Amino acid sequence: MKKKILGWVKKLSLITIAIAIIAVCVNMFLGPHSIAAGGITGLAIIFEDMFGLHRALTILIANAAILVATFFLLGKEIFLNTVIGASLLPLFTWAIPQIQLVDDIMLSMLVGSALFGVAVSILYHNRASSGGTAVPPLILQKYLKLNPAIGLFISDGVIVALSLFVFSLDAFFYAVFSILITSITMRSIEAGMNKKKMVYVISDHNTAIMQDIMTKINRGVTLVPVVGAYENTQKQMLMVTLDAKQYQDLLAIVNAHDKTAFMVADTVTDVHGRGFSYESGTI
Repeated sequence: MKKKILGWVKKLSLITIAIAIIAVCVNMFLGPHSIAAGGITGLAIIFEDMFGLHRALTILIANAAILVATFFLLGKEIFLNTVIGASLLPLFTWAIPQIQLVDDIMLSMLVGSALFGVAVSILYHNRASSGGTAVPPLILQKYLKLNPAIGLFISDGVIVALSLFVFSLDAFFYAVFSILITSITMRSIEAGMNKKKMVYVISDHNTAIMQDIMTKINRGVTLVPVVGAYENTQKQMLMVTLDAKQYQDLLAIVNAHDKTAFMVADTVTDVHGRGFSYESGTI
């Protein structure tokens, strides 16, 4: 129970930090330069210019509507997490001052967009969102298997198109580049978080190495028959997929049994199956 409570506290803390970062990006980096590229926050920037509505009010109304879609399409867990983010975002947007932190529009756009991507990645990693157009990418990911970064690019594109009729052409292009930078940041973070190692080992001590891999680092091993072209000899090659942080443990195991073993390691960013995309104690 204590571990579960600590897990929720950590999760809630990360969600709160991510929402605060989004609000900072909108009020201090993007909003002051009329860069409407942050989903529902971008819509709030547009409505503030058109109708004089406070950004926080627009976000609050829009998030109330999006929560209904979240409940029916994404399930109870994400709905509860979205309630947290959807409630905190208008609060932080109202509380954080609307000031122009960086005078240079290009620098402001670059910093704000990158930080926005970091914040949204934190939310996605915790199966949460800030509401608004952060929800459609989750829906597209669930039902169409579309990468969240691409989904965010599509949903935000609608907001950017609207900004073309409200702000200058320069602001429109800055908004387009802002979305691109946010998407690139998200994809880079996602690739780094999911990074795995695919390792191939050829040794005369396969049995001992294989046993240690399965017992000490709890990873499965696939035996692949191979033929050496030079000597035309048949051998068994070990194929192992593991977390990048486990690679040093694997090296230690192989070196302990055979310092002359032939090894090839490759970095992969997408692995599915038991032990990776499914819950399981062993693989």
